[in-house]
Amino acid sequence: MAKYHGIIFAYKDAPELGDLTRERTVASLPFCGRYRLIDFALSSMKNAGITDVGVIMARDYQSLLDHIGSGKDWDMSRRSGGLRMLPPFGLPHAHTGNYAGTIEALNAVRSYILDIPQQHIVLMLGSLIANIDLAAAIAAYESGGADITAICSDGPAVGVNHYYQVGEDGLVKEIFLYRGDAEKGLKSLEGYIIRKDVLLRLMDEAAARNHYAFHRHALLGFLNDGGRMNVYRHEGYVCAVRNIAQYYRASMDMLNAEIRHQIFPASRPVRTKIHEEVSSYFGESAVVKNSLVADNCIIEGELENCIVFSGCRIGADTKLRNSIIMRGVTIGEHAELDYIISDKYARFSDRTQLKGSAKLPTVVPKGSNI
Repeated sequence: MAKYHGIIFAYKDAPELGDLTRERTVASLPFCGRYRLIDFALSSMKNAGITDVGVIMARDYQSLLDHIGSGKDWDMSRRSGGLRMLPPFGLPHAHTGNYAGTIEALNAVRSYILDIPQQHIVLMLGSLIANIDLAAAIAAYESGGADITAICSDGPAVGVNHYYQVGEDGLVKEIFLYRGDAEKGLKSLEGYIIRKDVLLRLMDEAAARNHYAFHRHALLGFLNDGGRMNVYRHEGYVCAVRNIAQYYRASMDMLNAEIRHQIFPASRPVRTKIHEEVSSYFGESAVVKNSLVADNCIIEGELENCIVFSGCRIGADTKLRNSIIMRGVTIGEHAELDYIISDKYARFSDRTQLKGSAKLPTVVPKGSNI
């Protein structure tokens, strides 16, 4: 796919994720024991043969830089091209570091886009949990005769989304913005394949009118002017993480083998930063039911419906249920935790009892001592 260039939006802010994104972007949120959310977009690009990729970042991007590095783990560390991290250095001094919309984010890196040698660009969210077959999406783009191909899903809708109404000719007839139901058409995954010159024109037109929104202004204007946009339907699991409930539900979904196979198929592997670590140790009294446990853990208590990241210590006679425990967490003995999301390096003393609920899990911030 040498004629395609990738751009990943890793600037999205999600205040409803609270402490989980206090010091990191949504795209760098840990997921499923060893991954970060941005791994799915990066891996989809790599699996389609796209190795020239720009990642648009905003403030609090240090954890993202630490995770991605040079892009070597995705085979994007190249002398020419490869992975480029695009921080918000081009913004005015008084800017808060958060973009008002996708168009502003794109115009902030306009010089980078102008220098892209490829004539076609793939845009993707860095916070979307989905294993998208971009090679198939590109085939739909090339055969459809449209200037833009929108990547969509007709699966179950969660929360507020954009929807596309598609005519019998396969072209988009109307966009419905910020809807809470799926009756209006195909759910947008906010991924697009677009000609570079078309994208630059949409950016310039929006900037001239002081517009920031990609869907409300750029795409609606494109369609109203007679532009041709078709769709590619992604089949399989998908979740856009915008709040704690969605993050928790998506994490728990990974305990389902069928869903896990949709997200991690052998034919399209999900790559991540490699940590060389020893195997986990399970004590004689350890009991593990329906859980995922990463390397370098010491488990001496009971786990049920849990996801445990690497480097964790679970003490004897501790009962841990329905919880997400991130890297380096230590839980003492005789503790009971249920419906907990613990960020990295938190410490729970002996006999701690803490309980949340399936609808509202209790979040323990990074480095906490309880």
